[in-house]
Amino acid sequence: MEEAKLLGILECLLFAAGDEGLSVVQISAAMDISELETVTLIDKLKEMYDYDTSRGITIIELAETYQLATKKELSDYLKKLVENPSVSTLSQASLETLAIISYKQPITRQEIEQIRGVKTERPIHTLLSKGLIMEVGRAEGTGRAKLYGTTNEFLDYFGLKNLQELPEIPTKLEEDEFQDETDLFFEKFNEHIEK
Repeated sequence: MEEAKLLGILECLLFAAGDEGLSVVQISAAMDISELETVTLIDKLKEMYDYDTSRGITIIELAETYQLATKKELSDYLKKLVENPSVSTLSQASLETLAIISYKQPITRQEIEQIRGVKTERPIHTLLSKGLIMEVGRAEGTGRAKLYGTTNEFLDYFGLKNLQELPEIPTKLEEDEFQDETDLFFEKFNEHIEK
């Protein structure tokens, strides 16, 4: 099959996958080509998008998947389109809860509340509604409490390819030290959000 046709198929698949994106394995299987050919096609299509100033999209890699995304240099136009008071930054409580979940996942609400020292029902609801966390299972034992973990949207929101890109914190932190580290974590997140 000619390269132009393969590039069209790849573009079609990435468009259909939307925010979920597709892995090299998924693309390779759908197109019935090798993974090496798939990577070559992805690179070629990305290059075509990036060098053509008449195109408003590109290909990005997030959480080991590839997806279509708008070009950063056109973000001002998107901001005008989606300006909405409900699109706001996360509250301090939500950021604290998100930081705890991202580092300690899977984790129950009760465990989060033990670390924060306050109720976390509302921040968890906010994070769930924004798609940054999800229920990833149930804890063993009495009550089988919900376990929470981060989503691919979390990685996308903060520009991470995987959880290993989170800022490192020492493993044996006292609660006060953990608070200092999460404050630094929030600063980095807030800087990213404000960009």
